[in-house]
Amino acid sequence: MFIIFIPISILASLAEKINKILDNKAPFLEVLEYYGNFTLVLGNILMPILLFLSIIFFTTRLTERSEIVAMLSSGVSFNRFLRPYFIGATIIAILIFLMGSFIVPNASVQYHEFEYDYFHKGRNDRQTRNIFNQINNQDYVYVSFFDPNRNIGYYFTFEHFNEDQTLDYKITSTNIKWVPVDTIYSLTSYTKRKFRAGKEIIEKKRKLDTLFNFTIDDLMPVSYIAETKNLFELNEFIDDQQRRGASNVNVYILAKYKRWALPISAYILTIIAVSVASIKRRGGMGVTLAFGMFIGFIYVFFERIFGVLAKQADFSPLMAILIPNVLFGILAFIMLQRAKR
Repeated sequence: MFIIFIPISILASLAEKINKILDNKAPFLEVLEYYGNFTLVLGNILMPILLFLSIIFFTTRLTERSEIVAMLSSGVSFNRFLRPYFIGATIIAILIFLMGSFIVPNASVQYHEFEYDYFHKGRNDRQTRNIFNQINNQDYVYVSFFDPNRNIGYYFTFEHFNEDQTLDYKITSTNIKWVPVDTIYSLTSYTKRKFRAGKEIIEKKRKLDTLFNFTIDDLMPVSYIAETKNLFELNEFIDDQQRRGASNVNVYILAKYKRWALPISAYILTIIAVSVASIKRRGGMGVTLAFGMFIGFIYVFFERIFGVLAKQADFSPLMAILIPNVLFGILAFIMLQRAKR
């Protein structure tokens, strides 16, 4: 199934993007590397569905030849009949988890960079407006708008608090520019207000070059940052973003939970596939495949809907993962009991 679907997906993608590849003069080796990473990223996502289709195809053939009836009639229990399926699902689940946690994140870096370099030119891959970040327990940063192409932020504010959470000083400037050559920040129309013993000390300069304890990536993580970090790095990144009070932390938490949920979906889809395919139906394999694919893609649809809710609304990422899996886990159990009868 993997060998059938992945080349079709690559050809479909290439047919859609070939003009942009040629227009932007993407190097041939980079294109090859992109589609190698494309195979890993897409393959990991599709693995449970491909497992599902494989089980339906294989089990339907057993059903049509009455081999399942023969096995059960000879004294083999239905649970014993299911054992190889669960062994196979376990192997695939471990593979999905290891790939999603450690292999695919490395591939995602080059995959997304190529996408934005050649397919999404001019489109921002970062949050650029109303950026607010807590750098640590004492430092807070605000930028009204940041232009990543020029490395310039407008209406910049930096606040530093004392241990007792009283304001120590506040820096404002009309713009802040990151100078990568010198690894410094250049501030225009700089104003610094210090608060000492109830008094305010004001310092102003037309221009000032200085250092800060944050980077551009700290201010504006790329939108796909969670996909590029392995399991341990992602846990640390989420803790850091929660400490900073990042507004889009749910996106990162959802990406973390998905890495655990995807292997579980392999078991749920395995049970559904066996339950559907082990019952002989009129119309043969075509009807069984159609019915099984219908249920499988409804499952994927539910996952996408609740995923969007977690990203766009204040919906719990944990619930967004649990609800589809619990609902279809219950459905899988009911279908399995019916198949046993």
